[in-house]
Amino acid sequence: MLGNCLNIGLAMTYKPRIGMTMRLELETRRFYLGRDYSEALKAASAVPFHLPLIADREYIFEALSHLDGILLPGCDSDPDPKYYGEDPHPHLKRVVPEKDETDLLVIDAAERLELPILGICFGMQILNVSRGGSLYQDIGSQVAGAIKHDQGLPLARNSHEIQIDDDCRFAHFRAGEGDVAPRLVNSHHHQAVKAPGENLKPIAWANDGIVEGIQDTRVEKYIVGVQWHPELSWATDDLSKWIFDDFVNACAAKSSKHKAV
Repeated sequence: MLGNCLNIGLAMTYKPRIGMTMRLELETRRFYLGRDYSEALKAASAVPFHLPLIADREYIFEALSHLDGILLPGCDSDPDPKYYGEDPHPHLKRVVPEKDETDLLVIDAAERLELPILGICFGMQILNVSRGGSLYQDIGSQVAGAIKHDQGLPLARNSHEIQIDDDCRFAHFRAGEGDVAPRLVNSHHHQAVKAPGENLKPIAWANDGIVEGIQDTRVEKYIVGVQWHPELSWATDDLSKWIFDDFVNACAAKSSKHKAV
């Protein structure tokens, strides 16, 4: 009887396990990831796990088989433009093959396992590339009239407006608070979605037309990307907090379906 009570208690307090791909510091050969992603997930009642950049399909599928969702974080590198059929632009930043290859394998495994995916900044970009989409390799030199998208310090300052589509997942947030005004977000990127990939649609834009959010067009899929960094502002910005809560809830729902089988 006591064992059954303990099991019931554990089930009621289960927190979804969410994997995050790490970064690679080329100079020291160390895997690492900023603390903000883990802290944001924990605050939303999830359990974060770091995934090292080991680009091995079997390892990745086995690792993801024990998870309930995937967060693709930002990175200080750029996706290799070879993946969308372009030569390197003069302002392309460093490319880390282990990062690109691992993230692409993680996306493939997550989709096969039907795990929810949240892509942030680089994560949104590599998600778009994985679906056959393309990127502006350098906004400042390729987009006429672009605003400043690499704001610098302080990192959490919300620096520019975005417009949100009425027909998207974020509309649940807007409906919940009755807010139809433009939102302010932080901005730390020099690349952006150019042509959306297969089954992806833009859902948010900066005032210069740069895509700030995407989601899967299929309603049964939770696959969302944002170009700003909600992990930096979740404690002070209601939309950023809602994004993590919504994602973690989707991961928890996915876990519950697995447990019911």
